[in-house]
Amino acid sequence: MGSTLAVAGAAALVAAACSSTEPAGPEAPTRPDGPVAASSITWNVPAAERYHRLATYPIYLNRPPAESAETETVAEISAVTDDGNTVIYTDAVANRVGFLDITDPANPIGRGTLSLAELGNAVDQPTSVAVAGEHLIVVVDTTGGGFAAPSGRIDVVRIADRTLLHSIDLGGQPDSIAVSPDGSFAAIAIENQRDEEFTPAGGEEGDLPQPPTGFVSIVDLVGAPATWSQRKVEFDVEAARAAGLDTPEDLEPEYVSINARGQIAVTLQENNGIAIIDGPTGEVDSIFTAGTQSVDGIDTAEDGVIDQSGSIDDLPREPDAIAWAGDTHVVTANEGDWKGGTRGWTVFDAGTGEVVWDSGSSFSELAVSAGLHNESRAESKGPEPEGIAVAEVGGRPLALVGSERSNFVAFYDISDIAAPVFRQLLPSTNGPEGLLPIPQRDLFVVSSEADDAEARVRASVTVYGYGAEFAAEGAVPAFPSIVSGAVDGVPIGWGALGALSADPLDENRLLTATDDAYGPARVLGVDVSQTPALIDREIAVTENGTAVTLDVEGIAGRPDGGFYLAVEGAEGVANQLVSVAADGAINARIALPADIAAALGGQGLEGVALDGDTVWVALQRELSTDPAGVARIGKYSPESGEWQWYGYPLESTDHPDDWIGLSEIGVHDGALLVLERDKRGGPDARVKALYRVEMPTAAGVTGAADRPEVLTKTLARDLLPDLRATGGWVQEKVEGVAVAGNGKLFVVTDNDGLDDASGETVFLDLGPAHDALG
Repeated sequence: MGSTLAVAGAAALVAAACSSTEPAGPEAPTRPDGPVAASSITWNVPAAERYHRLATYPIYLNRPPAESAETETVAEISAVTDDGNTVIYTDAVANRVGFLDITDPANPIGRGTLSLAELGNAVDQPTSVAVAGEHLIVVVDTTGGGFAAPSGRIDVVRIADRTLLHSIDLGGQPDSIAVSPDGSFAAIAIENQRDEEFTPAGGEEGDLPQPPTGFVSIVDLVGAPATWSQRKVEFDVEAARAAGLDTPEDLEPEYVSINARGQIAVTLQENNGIAIIDGPTGEVDSIFTAGTQSVDGIDTAEDGVIDQSGSIDDLPREPDAIAWAGDTHVVTANEGDWKGGTRGWTVFDAGTGEVVWDSGSSFSELAVSAGLHNESRAESKGPEPEGIAVAEVGGRPLALVGSERSNFVAFYDISDIAAPVFRQLLPSTNGPEGLLPIPQRDLFVVSSEADDAEARVRASVTVYGYGAEFAAEGAVPAFPSIVSGAVDGVPIGWGALGALSADPLDENRLLTATDDAYGPARVLGVDVSQTPALIDREIAVTENGTAVTLDVEGIAGRPDGGFYLAVEGAEGVANQLVSVAADGAINARIALPADIAAALGGQGLEGVALDGDTVWVALQRELSTDPAGVARIGKYSPESGEWQWYGYPLESTDHPDDWIGLSEIGVHDGALLVLERDKRGGPDARVKALYRVEMPTAAGVTGAADRPEVLTKTLARDLLPDLRATGGWVQEKVEGVAVAGNGKLFVVTDNDGLDDASGETVFLDLGPAHDALG
């Protein structure tokens, strides 16, 4: 997938004319009037009241020396030492825990791992960790005999030298752990989880009951670890039944949290319940249902379209993570499991079990507005809120809610617990699992569990700092840097922005489009006079009155208000230059020459730009008839229908299985501007750059068999420093570039619609092009 650049040039002259103080004449180019979306979300928060992303550390960098970088390794649940300097995370995939030094939070340093093979058995898996003073408590799932015979233990490790001091048999399969604020005891949820492939008598596959039932283990942390004692807290089945819990004969504790009073809140996720336990006595104070929720205005169909007209009706919340908000309320992330999930989070009165507040559809709307809607999860739990944490930072209480499938954490001010106020969205890498506030240092750490080297998705730990002291001078705009507004309360759906162009009708606007990650095709209007940039208009692309789906990789705004679209096809003949009228109607499909199309591989048209009446296009990779390392740039004359072709010399890297391609072409300051990139992201990225190519004066070749003149290029801007300055994962697909009519240079990344990508869209305002380009 790719992009396009359509820059000022003649377009700027039109823009200037349209912004003149003279009244526009009857022939002034216009587009059909349509609803202008406005943002109902306050995205701009003062630096002193927001988190600033400081670093993203890929976990594979902390692997043992002999281990391949391609080996799967993750970070799930994390804890921190009392001084706030060392983060310790679980890596169940690799059967170990890892240590990360964040003394300098902007430059984390891997301090190695501790394999569970050194503590017990190589197949043991850590499910959670906690710190109790100088001790690390590792919660270990040792179940080896199948789901019907669950087992587990805790290992107590001295942090200073990573020596095993003591182990305690838990008598079941554990999940999460929490240590009381006074350090006197720990609570462990013993889930004894169900087998999703087992069918109980009279039920369906994955149904409960599947004994044995779960319980909560309380470990008193008194004296040396060898003297720590354990207490078992079981639940009354009839009390759970009376409270309305699902299948109360098989309760499955999931997540625990402890307040200042020593009360333990525990979710019973599959049973759709919450229990409150008095920690010092081990008595169950109450048990209540998490209830059900109906939610309107969400996407519930996995059909490639962001359609927010769907709803869920009376589904159980089935909460996963839980946290105390003070001593009288709890908050839950309603991920759902086998029967439910309500796509948001809830505040409960811990004494009565009553719902004080519920996010409804607003959590999903955040994902859509920020371009983080995951269409592949639309039918199943949507953004899937899983983690939740509460902390007091900057003198205010806040809740942090993690979206497992849309890869973000939402931060809310909960000063009024009955009316949480959204404050900020924090991007993460894929599958944010562990949310760890470190209030003693005003830090927040997110650990993510998705790792796939082949797909270039790597698990990481992301570090944020709260307050003005962490705001980097001259940094790129805080995330999100581009959002969509809403029409009648419904945000414009967007993502996978590879195409970018100046809008000839307004110097402070750009044009963009989603590729076929989301359909049908639309042209989107962007107001760049706002921060973050605002997608406030959409024009459907139609053919004979019917909406069409196109893999739009490039767009060029025309002075008449229409557009050229560079459409990439699965096969060479499907690559087309498409002419679209101002109202979105296709008025011409312009095919590539047959021999050029036949010589294309899987990557075709990527960019389109205008220079007066001349159309320039970029092909992403080499034709099969051309030498390796030479892509083609095309010149098309609409008047004659003639194509001419020139060669472009590609960069190279030493990465295996890497390739370099073009993602953009434009016309700026009398020359061609070409965006080139490799296929790598994160710390492996090497080529994300803009090159200047003098406008060729000689005629180009006309056929695939003809050897084209290879143009000379000079580096105009290396984009890697700009991408690294975000503190996030360096995005692979830098695909859109445009110089607006106001002379500013903009760059955008394609988030692939969250398909094998973190989903973050980086929209860079690089300032005046004459300063930004070398």
